[in-house]
Amino acid sequence: MTTGGGVAVRCEGVVHIYPASGNDMDDVVALRGVDLDVDPGEFVALLGPSGSGKSTVLGLLAGVLRPSAGRVLIGEHDIGRMPARSLGALRGSVVATVLQNPARNLLPYATVRQNVQFAAAPKADGRRPDELLDQLGLQHLADKVAGRLAGGEQQRVAIAAAACSGAKLLLADEPTSQLDVTGRDEVIALVEQVNRELGATVVLVTHDPHVADRSARAVTIRDGRVGAEGRHGREYAVIGRDGALQLPPDVLEQFPPGTLLEVSAEEEHITLSRRPDGAT
Repeated sequence: MTTGGGVAVRCEGVVHIYPASGNDMDDVVALRGVDLDVDPGEFVALLGPSGSGKSTVLGLLAGVLRPSAGRVLIGEHDIGRMPARSLGALRGSVVATVLQNPARNLLPYATVRQNVQFAAAPKADGRRPDELLDQLGLQHLADKVAGRLAGGEQQRVAIAAAACSGAKLLLADEPTSQLDVTGRDEVIALVEQVNRELGATVVLVTHDPHVADRSARAVTIRDGRVGAEGRHGREYAVIGRDGALQLPPDVLEQFPPGTLLEVSAEEEHITLSRRPDGAT
């Protein structure tokens, strides 16, 4: 089966504010200047606790939210500034989203084959959905009614449908949070296969470190900013485009907010030194 490969993703100083819903409530600043670059065909996990802002990032990439400030680019498209009709066309052809609740991703009364056919790209021939189901190891489910499948099976079918749409960017919002360990591993294995064999760029949101470890790159979102990146088993702090740096939580315990630090750089090493007590 031929594929179109993935698409690049870029967030530049993205801020997102949820307006207050009542007179006695304050606006909620969900993102505070997120910088993120994802190469075409890359598999990136956004890791963080509830409320950290990771799902807001995904909502912006999906085009269901608009940034309050900054830019969100899918390929050459600045989606925060696109007209609604153009954005809808992009979401129907370039971007596909798999939601957290398996039942929300599919037509429950239709068969697996019908769900995948419904999502298929308009130019695809009639054999493509079955070809894809066979390639992804789901052909045995083709004639089963989607709503009667187990949660993990539904999520795998949803991923197949997203792939059959021809999407160059697959967004997955906590796709394993409602599954047992076996279902979790099967879903992530399928995401890896779609990324590896079909070339789609993947951005996956999770709070599960085991899921994040399966990605080539894990980006930790903390307090609405990119806090760290994990690569090849090691974690690195990330300096934002504005020079901002989030210290790891264990370091922050020793240097709480407001601490004065002297910064010195020598070749590839940076040293942070606490200001001596009593210094003027």
